[in-house]
Amino acid sequence: MQMPPTPDQSRFYTSLLFELGAPFNAAARLNVLENLSREVLREVAPRMLVVDEVHHLLAGSYREQRASLNLLKFLANDLKMTIVLVGTRDAEFALQTDSQMSSRFSRFEMPRWQESEAFRGLLAAFERILPLRRPSNLSRREVVSAVLEASGGLTGEVSRLLNAATELAIRDGREMIDVSHIENAQSCVL
Repeated sequence: MQMPPTPDQSRFYTSLLFELGAPFNAAARLNVLENLSREVLREVAPRMLVVDEVHHLLAGSYREQRASLNLLKFLANDLKMTIVLVGTRDAEFALQTDSQMSSRFSRFEMPRWQESEAFRGLLAAFERILPLRRPSNLSRREVVSAVLEASGGLTGEVSRLLNAATELAIRDGREMIDVSHIENAQSCVL
């Protein structure tokens, strides 16, 4: 799930319930949303909850940040599940405001992609889900180089770039991505 754009507990629980596919009333009081979330999580019994965009915590007041951090601690303790927090470097600043949170989480920085079998595998995975009629063979050396250069090796940028390139390939009728689509998509993504 994603952390809501502002650290609001009700929005957190409604986002969580939405991602779990659980029916809920978004206008319900916080305690109702919290109890329903805990009940659904107990039923689903996930081993891990991944919360992306944790740096959004910084968009709120100190009090809102603390409440959201306490919510995360509460869920981890109550449900005895692993919580993985993902975000920009600002996420680390948000966690440092609570000594218990910073001691519970180890920082791990994702390195940028480089030309490798793993990166070609990532591109092949993207290719399988792109809505194109013809194969693009994204793992070709010249395409790999163009994608790395245009994306800076960042996964999110690779995704945005390939989505823009796919749209260009559909619009021009070729129905496959080539280097020119990557180069043109770079200007669309910027």
